[in-house]
Amino acid sequence: MHPQSSERRIQRIRHELRHREVTVANVQHLSADMVRITLSGETLADFVSLSFDDHVKFTLTTADGDTVRRDYTPVAFQAEACTLAIEFALHGHGVASSWARAAQPGQQAIISGPRGSMVIPQDYAWHLLVGDSSALPAIRRRLQELPIGAQVVAVVHGQPSTPPDSFACDDTLTMHWVSDADALLHTVAGLTLPDGEGFVWAAGEASSMRALRTLLLEAKQLPKHQMRVAAYWKQGSSDFHERLDD
Repeated sequence: MHPQSSERRIQRIRHELRHREVTVANVQHLSADMVRITLSGETLADFVSLSFDDHVKFTLTTADGDTVRRDYTPVAFQAEACTLAIEFALHGHGVASSWARAAQPGQQAIISGPRGSMVIPQDYAWHLLVGDSSALPAIRRRLQELPIGAQVVAVVHGQPSTPPDSFACDDTLTMHWVSDADALLHTVAGLTLPDGEGFVWAAGEASSMRALRTLLLEAKQLPKHQMRVAAYWKQGSSDFHERLDD
């Protein structure tokens, strides 16, 4: 069993909702199925993102003239330069993936949010980060922000990608790349969680994340307050995002 937390608390902070017109400044392919697009514009001057778990709403128009909105993680924000990097998984032929695949500097875009931030303390004894390619941008940001010496295990279902920056926790990071959702669950099931109070953050396809949450609660006997599991997408659904807290 894992002892109940001490004084660590997750902070939930609300932000004023803003809609921002931005311009594509740079396009960088991180792997065959992941591209980082840097947006710029003076509308970003007051942009705030306090957590790797944040989301901005990307507004796109389809060929039929319909408006669609998709959630993406703000990976890196440079206040002085007024630039914001967002990473897109290039899977299938969805509206957002198609836009990102063809994006060129100078194109215009509209983003909104974040509406709020869930700030997870960084001083846990250990961190377990789990997800598929949709969660990789958030995992990458968390790894970038964790302090030197943080004990981290990451399990990712996706193609290995080369991050543009090194991580402060490189020397204490154990990275597992797996080939499918079953392998992701099998790998987590085989982990021995370290001693001390840790935190598990996970996101990905709905059914996979529900199975993972059950594994953490029952097989690993991890208390609810030491995890945050979210469904970023659902097989067969084009727009889906759900927290699995109940």
